Amino acid sequence: MSENLLRVSVVTIAVAFTIYFCVTVVPAVLETGDVIGAFAAGFVNPFSSGYSTDVIACWVVLLLWLIYEASAYGVRGGWICVLLGVVPGVVVGLAAYLVIRSRQISEARPSGAV
Repeated sequence: MSENLLRVSVVTIAVAFTIYFCVTVVPAVLETGDVIGAFAAGFVNPFSSGYSTDVIACWVVLLLWLIYEASAYGVRGGWICVLLGVVPGVVVGLAAYLVIRSRQISEARPSGAV
């Protein structure tokens, strides 16, 4: 898979999820005004609790990865990905980070290097 195809695929998935989030979650939260209730709704049964816990754990792993790469490799801009990982979701934060990271790696790579 080419780097360009990876970027396009990752961005497409993030955009699709963001649209879904805006169509399904945002109207319900605006109607009720209950942000805490919206978060807690992810824990209404064992199945949704499992998925919600997985999402939270993935966000924590993303956060740790961003902190590590910022200090170890000087990757900049990860903080925005942490916020995007909360709203609209981890997939958007991860996708944004992959794009930011790949661009910075490409810029740092000597010309002619693969």
